[in-house]
Amino acid sequence: MSLAGKGVVAIWHGIRPEGRAEFYEWHNREHMPERVGIPGFLRGRRYIAREGSPEFFTLYETATPEVLSGADYLARLNAPTEWTRRATLHFTDASRSLCRVVLSLGPGAGGWLMTWRYDVAPGREDEQRARLEPVLKEITQAQGVVGAHLCIADASASAIQTEEKKGRPKNAVPGWVVMAEGGAEPDALHAACRRLATPAFFTEAGALPGVQRGLYQLPNAILPAC
Repeated sequence: MSLAGKGVVAIWHGIRPEGRAEFYEWHNREHMPERVGIPGFLRGRRYIAREGSPEFFTLYETATPEVLSGADYLARLNAPTEWTRRATLHFTDASRSLCRVVLSLGPGAGGWLMTWRYDVAPGREDEQRARLEPVLKEITQAQGVVGAHLCIADASASAIQTEEKKGRPKNAVPGWVVMAEGGAEPDALHAACRRLATPAFFTEAGALPGVQRGLYQLPNAILPAC
């Protein structure tokens, strides 16, 4: 698998103009190092949108899904720094899902990432998964692609209320997260993902209306300190 572990935190959000400079400094210097310092967190990546919205996508990979509802992560979420409180006041259009990795294929991580986030009608989960898995396997064989992933949110873990959430607008919790990673130019990733290019691909197998797609480029990644 090309994801680093079996758990994922997937976060999409915008930022108000007046908070942009501080967001970059906080995210680079405090937030990402803090997160990958939590036991079980294996890698953090921040992407910026080149197509679609919102503007930022952050991906944290964890050893297991249980890390995301474990004591170490919750302790951090319940003791936000003053810089965290200040920087996150400027977030907009936030979606955040704590997920288990259902499928992760490919040889590595890429500088380009396409994401889809959506929900599936109750009772049609198996149908959705059966439709997705062969296409994701096909995508990973395409030129210029280095990974394809399916992640499903843990609704209970995603809904845990913490100090970090207080004072912020309630974020959406997409139930299904699909990602495809490209290691070359974005045109190669677009070509590989052409079957997933329209919401109809997902909705025909049970996805609810409102499938959101975005193309993101990687400016920053971080691993735990040795």
